[in-house]
Amino acid sequence: MPIVITDARQPDNPIVLANRAFLDLTGYTSDEILGRNCRFLQGEGTSPAAVAEVRAAIERERETNVEILNFRKDGSPFWNQLHLSPIHDDEGELLYYFASQIDVTKHRKIQSLEAAEHRLLMEVDHRAKNVLAVVDGIVRLSKADNASLYAAAVQRRVQALAIAHALLAECGWRDVPLDEIVSRQVAHFASDRTVLTGPEVLIAAVVVQPLALVAHELIVNAATHGALAKDTGRLQVSWQATGDHGGFNLRWEESGRRKAGSSPGEPGFGTTMIDAIVQKQLQGQILREWTLDGLKINISIPGTPALSTAQPAYASG
Repeated sequence: MPIVITDARQPDNPIVLANRAFLDLTGYTSDEILGRNCRFLQGEGTSPAAVAEVRAAIERERETNVEILNFRKDGSPFWNQLHLSPIHDDEGELLYYFASQIDVTKHRKIQSLEAAEHRLLMEVDHRAKNVLAVVDGIVRLSKADNASLYAAAVQRRVQALAIAHALLAECGWRDVPLDEIVSRQVAHFASDRTVLTGPEVLIAAVVVQPLALVAHELIVNAATHGALAKDTGRLQVSWQATGDHGGFNLRWEESGRRKAGSSPGEPGFGTTMIDAIVQKQLQGQILREWTLDGLKINISIPGTPALSTAQPAYASG
């Protein structure tokens, strides 16, 4: 164990003894440290509070244990578990201070890794529960006239989640560009008749999967009932960033969708899901305008500080 002894009877408590383990730990020779105060081991990054704790123990002539960041002769840092103890003579007069050091750098790294691993596992658990809640809602609430159509509807929605999940993984579970979220959902539906325009808007990870589901429901509806169900139909999607971080306004415009006099009909589960995600989960707004030529949808989503990470409202029915 690295050990030094300082002489408390001399000014500034100089080192009068240091063992080989201490020299090996710090990289100094005995000639370089004898007669010096131990503060030469301190440097930029050493906690003033830890230094003050050591100073107070010396002034009060009491033992202390403190973890302090020290530096070797070559400038490399190490975490020092310092034990400091006063040594008195038979009459109670203070003679020396005994100090032992333990390099706990590796131990701190292990603790840090364990803490990071714990946070990661908690985050994975949280995200998995959110996704499973969405899947549960999709499975229970999707409707179709027969088993095959039901299975296909559920499968498509789960695949939309999987596409969003893969995109999140590619981006390291950090902010994701909005155009990537939209383009990956519409890629399989008449992409030659689809135009996407807008500046780069980065979307927080917590928003990506619900937003991907919104894009999926919109594009499926356009491909099966709307503009893209016709050879002459067109889709234009544009967006603009708003003032909040990750906030945006999205414009969805379908042309060649309807015949004069036709009506939009009763909203299905897809429309209900879109409204629930936008309004309740993402705390945004959605406005629809049916025209003789098609459909225009405006979606406004606030920045991430206002968003809820709770279980999606539609997942509970």
